[in-house]
Amino acid sequence: MYVKGVGPARAAALETKGLQTVEDLLAYTPFRYEDRTNVKSIAQLAPGEVATVIAEVRTARLAGFRRRDLGLFEATFSDASREILVGKWFHGGYLAGVIVPGQKIALYGKVEFDSYTGQLSMLHPEYEILSEDEEGEAGLHVGRIVPIYEGTGKITTRIFRRLIWRVLESLAPLPDPLPASIRAKLKLPDLWSAINAVHFPGPQEDLGLLNNFRSPAQFRMIFEEFFWLQCGLALKHKQARFKRGIAFELNARVRERIKEMLPFKPTAAQKRVLGEIARDMESPVPMNRLLQGDVGSGKTLVAAEAAIIAIENGYQVAMLAPTEILATQHFLYLKNLFAKLGYTVALLTGSARKGEKAQFKRALADGLIKIAVGTHALIEEDVEFQRLGLAIVDEQHRFGVMQRLKLIRKGVHPDVLVMTATPIPRTLALTLYGDLDVSVIDELPPGRKPVVTRHVTEERIEQVWSFLKKQVEAGRQAYVVYPVIEESEARAMKAAEQMHHHLSTEVFPQFEVGLLHGRMATAEKEAVMDRFKRGEINILVSTTVIEVGIDVPNATVMIIEQAERFGLSQLHQLRGRVGRGAEQSYCVLVTGKLNDAGRERIRTMVESSDGFYIAEMDLKLRGPGEFFGTKQSGLPALRIANILRDSEILEIARREAQDFVGRPENDPELRQAMHYLKTHWQRRYGLVEVG
Repeated sequence: MYVKGVGPARAAALETKGLQTVEDLLAYTPFRYEDRTNVKSIAQLAPGEVATVIAEVRTARLAGFRRRDLGLFEATFSDASREILVGKWFHGGYLAGVIVPGQKIALYGKVEFDSYTGQLSMLHPEYEILSEDEEGEAGLHVGRIVPIYEGTGKITTRIFRRLIWRVLESLAPLPDPLPASIRAKLKLPDLWSAINAVHFPGPQEDLGLLNNFRSPAQFRMIFEEFFWLQCGLALKHKQARFKRGIAFELNARVRERIKEMLPFKPTAAQKRVLGEIARDMESPVPMNRLLQGDVGSGKTLVAAEAAIIAIENGYQVAMLAPTEILATQHFLYLKNLFAKLGYTVALLTGSARKGEKAQFKRALADGLIKIAVGTHALIEEDVEFQRLGLAIVDEQHRFGVMQRLKLIRKGVHPDVLVMTATPIPRTLALTLYGDLDVSVIDELPPGRKPVVTRHVTEERIEQVWSFLKKQVEAGRQAYVVYPVIEESEARAMKAAEQMHHHLSTEVFPQFEVGLLHGRMATAEKEAVMDRFKRGEINILVSTTVIEVGIDVPNATVMIIEQAERFGLSQLHQLRGRVGRGAEQSYCVLVTGKLNDAGRERIRTMVESSDGFYIAEMDLKLRGPGEFFGTKQSGLPALRIANILRDSEILEIARREAQDFVGRPENDPELRQAMHYLKTHWQRRYGLVEVG
């Protein structure tokens, strides 16, 4: 459809926002609303009121300040009443050349009386320049509850308003894809009414509800977005039940081999979770299970038990990890764990030499490797398994959904176990992993004491080193971690190298201080970690490569430098490297000057060691997009819905979607909805059929 006012340049600008079709444009909803119904002439204005004025710019100038960034932009306005109104914008240099004499402008703001000049003024009013070609559409911008859109490039909120108005004027009412029975049950308005009311609310609408995204029209559109997402996840879950998978046998030999491997008595939570996994693996339907557990809860041990079930049934196991250091840690842990069982565990990473890779691939294809641990290198096309039975994906949120699919396709409907040590808040889990069954290890191994967390400012670093010295003299070990600054591993490596030199030569010349960073070769990293585990290194200076997968029970101190640079989940992960033995452990957060968000993060860490609470706080502070620190997390591209703000609507949508998908397959509404999902699912949510 051609939209008046959208040429090639505007079309390109709209595309940067993902707006390619008229449907996309209508789904691009306002982020707030202003009540501009109170339109007055300048002569009618009274100090203290909030009003809208349409006036002409008479003068415009940038007042000089010593500091250029404090420039005050000042403009005077007049209308038919011939009275004068002054508009003032501090830091207003950007308005020079934008607001110029002769323009007709709509101003919206609080009216003040300037006793110094005796004139009425508005400080930082919202403004919109009304061009000649939109005289007939001026009513869109004033005299009503006005929608405010997020602009993009040269496309301002005013242009969005005009474009969407023109589309709504020229379109016939759209058919409503939401099942009529659900609309009736929840008393939802129809789609066409909802779209119109969201973009151009009537005078009777409640401004408070609109700005809280709880008007009936907004509720309907938020619900609909969640409903289709949850229907898609529920259908994937339902379809997976009809796939023919591997029915693993859980006989006496399997149980005996698991007992033989176990290094210690598992916790009740580990036993419960293994029971859930074992039941899934016995079933002829492919397992699709998410295993959540806080740092140090023993997820890898449970995954190893699941691996034994697959191997003893004549199958191979794949374990995919997001980083080389984590893959190496898993490899060393499993190799040690399975040594007495005689299983061959092998590692494949991107940095492996050509000959090593070729040897690995041959052995894997011949079935000689029972457990293949690796990074993305494991999902390359020429990596073939003889008989893949179980695929384990660790730290799943760091992979895209397509990568999980690539691994699964290396077998014939293998069982899938997805693991994460980042506790995922319920709302995020429902949105990301609604197609998976969930197991949670909610108990730490016996004898573990909560880690004592303290916050210290940089000025008191000498006290920190004094505390660290006492701990090492008592026979303990410690980590000192540096952040990756501005996403540069090279710079973080340099900072870590400098600190290593400072600590080893000046602060602790009497101790052995080791260094670990992401730029080191795998063999070097292994050698350093080996020495640290054996107690030959007292203090390990590191970048965040030690965030996950490292288990040294004798390490009781974690010092995190520039802790304000880390997200909450990352701080929690780093803290989880200590507290793995029977001795009391400590985490010291060293910070510089803190902003409000930084203070909130540090306060949360000091007060709580509950991973799920910390994850909820992290989600609130950073938002879903940044929660995992990656764009690959598979988060659906939601338009109006927000999983934080709208969590209760998500719960309603999930319940309704599950009931709806559970209807008989010949149900006319279900068949119609299935067709709609197939045509809209991929483009709207950017998700694909996985597993």
